[in-house]
Amino acid sequence: MNYSPDNLAKDYMLDGNASDTLIVFAHGAGANMHHAFMQSMTHRLVNAGFQVLRFNFQYMQANMTDGKRRPAERVPKLLAHYEAVLAHIHQLTTQGKVNCERVVLMGKSMGGRMSALLMSSEHQFERQDISDIINKVSHVICLGYPFVPQNGGAPRLAPLNNSNMATLIIQGERDSFGNQTQLPQWPLRDDIEVKWLTDGDHSLVPRKSSGVTLDDNLDDAIAYITEYLS
Repeated sequence: MNYSPDNLAKDYMLDGNASDTLIVFAHGAGANMHHAFMQSMTHRLVNAGFQVLRFNFQYMQANMTDGKRRPAERVPKLLAHYEAVLAHIHQLTTQGKVNCERVVLMGKSMGGRMSALLMSSEHQFERQDISDIINKVSHVICLGYPFVPQNGGAPRLAPLNNSNMATLIIQGERDSFGNQTQLPQWPLRDDIEVKWLTDGDHSLVPRKSSGVTLDDNLDDAIAYITEYLS
């Protein structure tokens, strides 16, 4: 596979029939678009009537090609890749494979952070061929937003606060990157909607003692998303 800047978005999957809403679904730092979580959420979203495009960031494409595990790339390269994905969606639109009225950017953990950052004033778009797609972006949805960096530090609020984009955060109650006790202490933009999943960790997984299952939490997540986008 060629990893030149003009060929970043070749590793993708388009699921579901053409819909008025296309959800672009970005993976987290440590698991690719084929991970069980990504597949399960995609299946549920398609059943709810959305068309979903999953993709792998460039470092994950390389990991899958040669089997060598690499860390996530730096933010500028991730965002450049994300822009290339939107350019690819433009191509799919011209081919008639996508026919949406709006685009929703959704991501798990790092993917959610990149989705929020892409649509914030922190980012200046480099590509000139994606303006029609950017104009269709209506919402950002973050599944397990990584508020606190892995090594600790101040919460990552700028991608969320420095934006006018309608944003939904779906967070596990005991997420170690930002839990139900921590979030009220942080100055989060007033119009950001936060929904909590019972006893969920960063992967939204509850403990057995909670009386709920991961499937329960993912079903609740879909219900929140469907209501938010209605």
